Amino acid sequence: MIYQHLFDRVKEPAVVRAALIGSGSFGAPVATQARLLPRLDLRVIADANIAAARSAFLAAGAAEEDIAICDSPQAARRAMESGKWVVAEDGLVLMDLPLHVIVTAVGVPEAAARYAHEALRHGKHVVCVDKEADSVVGPFLKRLADRAGVVFTTDDGDQPGLVMGLVSWARALGFEVLCAGHFHELLYSPQQSTLTTSGGGRSLLIPPASRGAFEPIPEGGASHYAEARRRATADWEALQQNGDSLAHLAVTANGTGLVPDASGVHFPLARLQELPEVLCPQEDGGILHARGVVELPTVLRTEGAPSVDGGVFVIVSNADERSRQLMIAKGLMTNRAGSAMLIYRPHHLCGAETAISILCAGLLRIPTGASTLLPVADLSATAGRDFAAGEIPSGPGRSRTDPSLRPAVIPAAPLADDNPLPFFMLETNRLAVDVPKGTVITRRMVVPPPDSALWSLRQQQDETFLTARE
Repeated sequence: MIYQHLFDRVKEPAVVRAALIGSGSFGAPVATQARLLPRLDLRVIADANIAAARSAFLAAGAAEEDIAICDSPQAARRAMESGKWVVAEDGLVLMDLPLHVIVTAVGVPEAAARYAHEALRHGKHVVCVDKEADSVVGPFLKRLADRAGVVFTTDDGDQPGLVMGLVSWARALGFEVLCAGHFHELLYSPQQSTLTTSGGGRSLLIPPASRGAFEPIPEGGASHYAEARRRATADWEALQQNGDSLAHLAVTANGTGLVPDASGVHFPLARLQELPEVLCPQEDGGILHARGVVELPTVLRTEGAPSVDGGVFVIVSNADERSRQLMIAKGLMTNRAGSAMLIYRPHHLCGAETAISILCAGLLRIPTGASTLLPVADLSATAGRDFAAGEIPSGPGRSRTDPSLRPAVIPAAPLADDNPLPFFMLETNRLAVDVPKGTVITRRMVVPPPDSALWSLRQQQDETFLTARE
């Protein structure tokens, strides 16, 4: 791996000292994987759930008596100096500690934005797992990091960072990226005419009148079949339109410059081999209105076929005829015209891979995500039910999968009374007016919170990028 060659060239620091804020399902593996990397020392965790942080350290090999619970920077520093594994309830305790990198994985956009901003202010590199905050203020945090001479990066291990890497690789080879994103998956049973979610949690019966649409797509039939499948699985599409999935697409857009298609995200259902036929421009027989878009397809997988759930992909065009034909001959999946080719990675390794982002920041002082983040896309929020004035639509960390809020990926726009409020800026805040079901929630409909890092950073981001552009 080229990273290891590059790491070997850097002699100082001999070991990257890192801390983790948030030790949930993604964060905990960051801590446990770190013990396997000789140049990574991650023995500091901040988490409001002290038991979760302690559990992560025990899983990483710490002895119970070597874990110190610290409530101040001074206590944390003394514990570090004595070789203890440090646990703090408040991430702000970490900011003055002798650390190179801070990883944010808290899942709450306000807290994540505050911790990332404070870490940058204190000269720390930041590896951002928190797509909720990244989708709102990532470009401005990247700008602050660049000016301070430190790193702000989307992490490897989660889909946006991996898509950014795949897009960068494809462009470096001279390919045009037509479409990129990540996969969801349904298990398709032609015999039973059912679609089943991963783990068997939910099954959908394909209506008899729609079953023909799930046969292999014939030549010239991509648009018709995609639409027929969409109508037959409207309930499944609604499940995919949640803040967690679409925050990943917004971050991907900001890090690659790829945009939502003219009609928005299509959420197509297709067999893996059908994707280049479907996700290519209309002039080549596909469904895309534009070239260079983000997308969230659901792969129809049959029993026994390898899973690609959570994987990432690019669909590329190659202007060189000779190279293109060789790629196709080597088995690359392509559309019938040979103008669009699918390149994909079937998995993401979550916290295990984040170690590479930490080492790249701490040793090489480079991001594993994009070198440039610009506000290309936002998430809007549409009310999925009637809300009353004074109501708080969603609590901390809950808006990602809250069915009463329906996100959509839209072109980025500055905060203004009648512009859609970015999705995660709504979390924990009160509505100023009644909001009927089906209404896109705008800035004027929400009471601004006092002393919010997320809102303040977004205002500064708009002043830096979007207001001048408009």
